[in-house]
Amino acid sequence: MSKKHDREDPEIGNNALFQAQADRVYAELLARVGESNPRPRLEPTRRAAELLGDPQRSYPIIHVTGTNGKTTTSRIAESILRAHGLRTGLLTSPHLVRMNERIVIDGEPIGNEALVANWDDIQPYLRMVDGELDAAGELPLTFFEALTVLAFACFADAPVDVVVLEVGMGGEWDSTNVADGQVAVFTPIALDHMHRLGSTVAEIATTKAGIIKPLANVVSARQTPDALAAIERAVDLTESTLAVEGDGFALESTTAAVGGQVITVRGLAGRYPDLFLPLFGDHQAVNASVAIAAVESFLGNASQALDQDVLAEGLATATSPGRLQILGIEPTVLIDAAHNPHGAQALAAAIRTYFTFAELTVVLGVLEDKDARGIVDALAPLADRIHVTQSHSDRAIPVAALASIVLDATRGDRTYNFDSLDEAIARAREWADEAPGRGVLVTGSITLIGEAIELATEQGWKR
Repeated sequence: MSKKHDREDPEIGNNALFQAQADRVYAELLARVGESNPRPRLEPTRRAAELLGDPQRSYPIIHVTGTNGKTTTSRIAESILRAHGLRTGLLTSPHLVRMNERIVIDGEPIGNEALVANWDDIQPYLRMVDGELDAAGELPLTFFEALTVLAFACFADAPVDVVVLEVGMGGEWDSTNVADGQVAVFTPIALDHMHRLGSTVAEIATTKAGIIKPLANVVSARQTPDALAAIERAVDLTESTLAVEGDGFALESTTAAVGGQVITVRGLAGRYPDLFLPLFGDHQAVNASVAIAAVESFLGNASQALDQDVLAEGLATATSPGRLQILGIEPTVLIDAAHNPHGAQALAAAIRTYFTFAELTVVLGVLEDKDARGIVDALAPLADRIHVTQSHSDRAIPVAALASIVLDATRGDRTYNFDSLDEAIARAREWADEAPGRGVLVTGSITLIGEAIELATEQGWKR
């Protein structure tokens, strides 16, 4: 890949011409098979990468999978690596507002100029693979397959010293798996995407364990016995090394603090006391401990302690938009991308521990392939009111159908239906303004959270 692309101001949208071109890139990606319908295959992505000269081999990789916490763990690990002076690449998905968020170079979403230049560079190769697939009677490269190739190219063009690579779905046949991670990271594994990954935790974990490559360092959060057994089998087959939370490393303590929490972590190679983490929730402290162990594995093969001050800087500057984020004050509006029961349970626990609302309205919208009843059961005990709504996604559960699920699980006198998220949030904020100690929580799907962020920006909520 050429290194000719000039770097630009990292602020997205600073140039109208390149903004229009970036919108074109997204439109061309959307014209492909959507990422909600991934193909269980690697060869097309591998073929496209091969034609490009295998850009994913030009930098080492930390590969991250799991059910919940993948994005936050990836972002924390990237922040720690950057604090150590490394130029980083980060691929996460999905985005909240803009596609540029998915491809991060040295801590900033990729600029439009670099995004467009790399997309245009790889077009001949994508078309070549599309033609080969068509001749073989197969579907062309999907949205996520093409995006993965684009990210690989962008990272090589930057260039970067290390990439933190978040799996899109599963692991074994996810298009990111054409890359070889020196470190494989597992966040907690639970039931989700069962129609794609399997109906049991063991099946899902087996698919996710497919990211483990020969002689890798493997770092895992605490898992259920079935999930851990699947990871251990893959570790044995690849002659890799496994460190599991609670044994190889551990979160020793966490204390709520203004703007986040203070944690102490026993890592793989050192103990790190009194670190400030600007994220809410015990589950985020666990994500941080996994990220620390992953970076220890990468930088010193799990045998050299990280510098306390550098680690503290990396954690203190870590962000995870859309994850228990305060979107507005006066009244307080929180957003969280919990979209399965496991995530909703972690969210509920964090609300109880880190916030002291007298009353709370939950604004809820869920996608149709998710366990809506499980999400409702986790969140309903927190809610004094539930505003049922939906995002603009064509996969959103219609308001009436979601309201029926909510009503089946809760009292009907606190459930209110709104056809638009704008109205659902507006009424919730008005209600919260009427009495002290009231708050608003928007949750249930990533698409809903993205739309809430756009509303807050457009309407100028106080933050």
